[in-house]
Amino acid sequence: MKVAVLGSGNGGCAVSADWSLAGYDVFMFDFEAFPSNIEAISKNNGVYVEGDIRGFANIKYAGHDIEKVVNRAELIFVVGPAYSTRPFGEICKPYLKPGQIVIICPGSCCGSIVFKNTVGLGIEDDSIIISETSTLPYACRITGPGKVRVFLKLRGGLYIAAQPSKCTNKVYEIFKMVYPESLPVKNILQTTLQNGNPVIHPAVTLLNAGAIERTNGDFYFYEDGVTPAVGRLIEAVDKEKVAIGKKLGFDIIPDPELGVMQGYMQKSNYENGYRTASGFKGIKAQNQLDHRYLNEDVGYGLVFLSELGKQIEVNTPIMDSVISIASIVTKRNYKEEKARTMQNLGLGQYSMEELNQIL
Repeated sequence: MKVAVLGSGNGGCAVSADWSLAGYDVFMFDFEAFPSNIEAISKNNGVYVEGDIRGFANIKYAGHDIEKVVNRAELIFVVGPAYSTRPFGEICKPYLKPGQIVIICPGSCCGSIVFKNTVGLGIEDDSIIISETSTLPYACRITGPGKVRVFLKLRGGLYIAAQPSKCTNKVYEIFKMVYPESLPVKNILQTTLQNGNPVIHPAVTLLNAGAIERTNGDFYFYEDGVTPAVGRLIEAVDKEKVAIGKKLGFDIIPDPELGVMQGYMQKSNYENGYRTASGFKGIKAQNQLDHRYLNEDVGYGLVFLSELGKQIEVNTPIMDSVISIASIVTKRNYKEEKARTMQNLGLGQYSMEELNQIL
């Protein structure tokens, strides 16, 4: 099976290496603006991976020719931050064919709908199956051009759904060949609500803003940054996310419990579970506040969740406060930017019952 991977960052290299080592033909693409990893992988004919996954993973092609990568690929991974989903959709749109399966990894709040809208597929169109995961299946970091370290391949707590949801099982049967601990869920709102990044990253960043600016991030994000007080803010945000899920009919797993399932954490509590977690050990803080932990996880994450809450009549005062404070410290207005909302995805007119039906 030919597997296409769009994206050559931390996640893209890990996904490519994992599927290659599992025996599949992997082709990689990235934009010319991001040449370093692609050029190294092309020169070496593969990715060096260490840690939880080890070895040299042969890559059939790595470069900037999107047609060569997408053509005849049975499975296409779109791996990158939330703001990369639309550009990847735009560039591969002319080459997608009926019968292909696309996985937005991670979905980062209904990324599958962003991709469908970008390539011109209607909400019920399943000629090309677009799906998404709840999170990236790895904790990983690039260690050099064409080299990636996988600190952890998730042991569980990884969810996938297709849009429309009637196609989920078809995608899952393929996905589980490399991720056997993953599970299918009801629809893409459930994958969205099991994404922990908007719960964790903004809270830790904002309550450590002084340390980030003073030290340029010279401290450990979780071990030093998640004190009991910070954990309590994470908990407050998480409870609002769980409440949104409950209103929609989902049993959303609280984030520390999810962290234990995934293998990151050993204690399923907010106040000391993060700072004592073996899976978070050694991860340094970002060197500035202008970073995806706010720009993505607030702008694309918390804003989306807050708007979803309003649509189904669930109050989110803590999320709204975090959005406001993040906007002040970054000199932006994430609410007004509306990077990702139910409305601009074309979902704002539906009732709660209709959302569960069409998705």
